[in-house]
Amino acid sequence: MARITKRYVDALKAGPADVVHWDDGLPGFGIRVRPSGAKSYVFLYRLGGGRRGRQRRLTLGAANSGPVERTEGREKRRRVITAEEARKAALKASATAGAGGDPAADKTAQSEDLTVAELLTRYLKEGPASRPAKKARSWENDASNLKRHVLPLLGRQRLRTLTKGDIEKFQADVTAGKTKAPVTAKGAKRRGRIRVQGGAAVAARATAALRAMLNWAIDQKLGLKENPASKVRLNKLRNRERFLDDTELARLGKAVADMEAEGVNAASLTIARLLALTGARKNEIAGLRWRYVDFQRSALILPDSKTGARVIPLGAPALAVLMAWGERFDTMTGDQFVFPAERGDGHHDGVYKVWRRLRQKAELSEVRLHDLRHTHASTGVALNQSLHIVGKILGHRKPETTARYSHLALDPVRAAADQTAQRVAAAMKGRGPNNSKVVRLARPK
Repeated sequence: MARITKRYVDALKAGPADVVHWDDGLPGFGIRVRPSGAKSYVFLYRLGGGRRGRQRRLTLGAANSGPVERTEGREKRRRVITAEEARKAALKASATAGAGGDPAADKTAQSEDLTVAELLTRYLKEGPASRPAKKARSWENDASNLKRHVLPLLGRQRLRTLTKGDIEKFQADVTAGKTKAPVTAKGAKRRGRIRVQGGAAVAARATAALRAMLNWAIDQKLGLKENPASKVRLNKLRNRERFLDDTELARLGKAVADMEAEGVNAASLTIARLLALTGARKNEIAGLRWRYVDFQRSALILPDSKTGARVIPLGAPALAVLMAWGERFDTMTGDQFVFPAERGDGHHDGVYKVWRRLRQKAELSEVRLHDLRHTHASTGVALNQSLHIVGKILGHRKPETTARYSHLALDPVRAAADQTAQRVAAAMKGRGPNNSKVVRLARPK
């Protein structure tokens, strides 16, 4: 036995088996040398501090970098410490054990006490495997919200210290715009720039993504027993459903025709037409491939969408628009995009820029591109189509999603009720159909 110092540790050689060399001044403190050459400082103690307590060994840290160890397919990083650092750690562990504590259990708890930033990295890497049904696009949105809002505000905080109040403050801060940032970093391509915004809707989405990540941490047993975000009320958002009436649709149609005559991007204008005529989502039309278009069945057969595989029925006007657009190309089959990008191999992605000009020209400044989908649905309901049929057209998986249009279904019912009431009121005033006078006929003798 000798005093464990840097010189003593460096001089130790590996043998055919594990060997622990004990310090002659501090009981339980030693240096372990493996056959591989890896050296680690250890401390041997008994639970409760007495002689009868169960003996446990605590690894304090690595004395050299050594070869990389693998545990369950993962690389295990070795934290290298000096002999003096190891001695101080052993003295602290000795005091904890003497007071009846368990230094090894404390170390395990500390190692499992992840920061929010560390959890975020693991969640985005390992989370998709636990939720295979979740769309890649949804994971991209979650990653964006977590990196741009959760990371800067909560990234350094330990999971075990998170409270409901912290989550509520986070949502309030994002709502107030504390994570708002300018366009992406200098030197980025213009097309790929992203502006990080705040606001109530952004804060609600970011808080929901944080809640889902913390639920995953509980499922994975990562040191979190309860989700502090589970009882946080998300921002109540104003209903943004906007339906265009016939007058507004006429203005929109004229604006599209005028901009086509002006030579504005034809792909964007055609996508806008199809969104109004089909009620489809923007990505379902912008990312459409010719092999998904079935002219014979008058439908778009999508193998995947936000709600999975679905069929979008095409009315005659939508078919006519697609066929006219297809005449621009040599072929309308295969895996080619219906609306290819002007540069690169992707699909056209500039519709929002044209839409801003289009809605300004049509004097519809507050209308979103997605409101064309709502307009298609509301028009169908106004034509006395059932909510079930409208939901099928829109590709809703749940009836409650279509139920937002239920108040519109009352319009034809209300008209019928008004017609009946008018008839009853007229009869009570002695008037018949077309305001004719009711004449009482004499009963035959």
